[in-house]
Amino acid sequence: MKFIIATFVTALSAYAICLVAPWWCIAISSFVVAYFIHQKSFLAFLSAAIGVGGLWGMLAAVKNMQNNGILSTKVAGLLGAPNATVLIVITIVIGALVAGFAALTASFARPKTA
Repeated sequence: MKFIIATFVTALSAYAICLVAPWWCIAISSFVVAYFIHQKSFLAFLSAAIGVGGLWGMLAAVKNMQNNGILSTKVAGLLGAPNATVLIVITIVIGALVAGFAALTASFARPKTA
């Protein structure tokens, strides 16, 4: 149950903080959520990675559909990616890794209780 709650709270807080702050603030929100919702290290990493990766994937797919893939196809061409889908997958992986490692850091930084 904590895993599901942490996943949704991480996604919601990452979305909210990215409305007013730079993209890398997802690390701060993931860290805070993982620090206060006590989980094992791997579960903290996984919940943050799934939450932010899913959020970024959904947002990238929606933006891609809104402009019929024109922008993402051009950006993929500039970056040397074969198509827009690869660009969206790269976006998901970057968001998931940043959030996951921030949550893992919080899991290790939390004081251990006996």
